[in-house]
Amino acid sequence: MSTPLTSKLPTLPLSALSALVLVSVIGVGAVRLSGTSPQQQLDASTLVSRQLRFEDGADGSIAVRDARTGARLDTIAPGTNGFLRSAMRGLVRERKRQGLGPEQPFELLGRADGRLTLVDPGTGRRIDLESFGPTNAAVFARLLPTHPPGADHVAQR
Repeated sequence: MSTPLTSKLPTLPLSALSALVLVSVIGVGAVRLSGTSPQQQLDASTLVSRQLRFEDGADGSIAVRDARTGARLDTIAPGTNGFLRSAMRGLVRERKRQGLGPEQPFELLGRADGRLTLVDPGTGRRIDLESFGPTNAAVFARLLPTHPPGADHVAQR
């Protein structure tokens, strides 16, 4: 004799849902056991890098400077470039949470596979900029040096 609750539940959708859950669990288990994971993917070698400092202006602008030379690379006008502002806000918030100041510059890395990575060496946080699309990555790409590493030494000879 069936109870009123089991007679009201449709068995086909319930069976399909159970099968979906079972397949999902088996699939996740298989991937975990195989050792494949996007987090384990090695970064491509770094072709070009620049250490950057971001300085807030009194008018709401942001001055972007080469940390090594102090040269101003760009000025972000107030109310513009929301992606750069939000990316830096998140990194600076983490620095403050860990009790760190602005002493250590951020690192922008241009990789051999065309990807860009913004790294905060102080906190260990990183942002893989290509994850946010080519337009947003291009905001940071223009801050990289346009000449190959070591070209400074060749030009000064």
